[in-house]
Amino acid sequence: MESKRISLPPERGYDKAYELAYKLACEHLAKTVDIEEQCRKSGVELQVKASQKSIVVQYLNCPYLISVPDGAISPADSDERVPIRDKLLIIHYFNTAKGTPATTRLITFRELPEGNVYFPTFTKRTIKPIVDNFSQQPRLLITVSEKLGGHKVDYGDAAVTIQAFRRVPVTIILWRGDEELPPQGNVIFDANISDYLPTEDITVLCETITWRLVRYLREK
Repeated sequence: MESKRISLPPERGYDKAYELAYKLACEHLAKTVDIEEQCRKSGVELQVKASQKSIVVQYLNCPYLISVPDGAISPADSDERVPIRDKLLIIHYFNTAKGTPATTRLITFRELPEGNVYFPTFTKRTIKPIVDNFSQQPRLLITVSEKLGGHKVDYGDAAVTIQAFRRVPVTIILWRGDEELPPQGNVIFDANISDYLPTEDITVLCETITWRLVRYLREK
């Protein structure tokens, strides 16, 4: 039987870069003058307990705490270790958030800044695994997405919207295909997403979502 341990593709040589990026993001956080305003922009909660400030960020249906001012990140309801890529996404979301309202205009990955540059990697690590694992039973995409707080939306043969962060919805669409067309998938975003995450982080975020969904599918 195939192992149920599913993880993101290896990022050899990237861990040091992620650690450096996280360190820089923590330094940025420490210099933030108005934490309450940045909480408003990102739609998160500022929590104060015994003079210790923490930012409560909902990320993929789970709450995380960012300690202020040092930027340490931990799950709000467990002692699990937070992978460096998740830490970086969480703190980048908070630091980057501009508070831009949702536009209701949807865009594809190619329409993001430098989206064409990242698109081959995005397709390989996000869209292809979704198609490979869910195209035969598209409705399972809806079922397993519930673990990430996903809900069904009306696109393709199956589609879900997952609220990755408070102001970053990610919609995954799947088409089963037929005798003339192969199965296909796509990922779409509100047009304001670049006011909350840079394109490189959006790539990592969608890859993270994809492989969690695949893992949940294998565990069924």
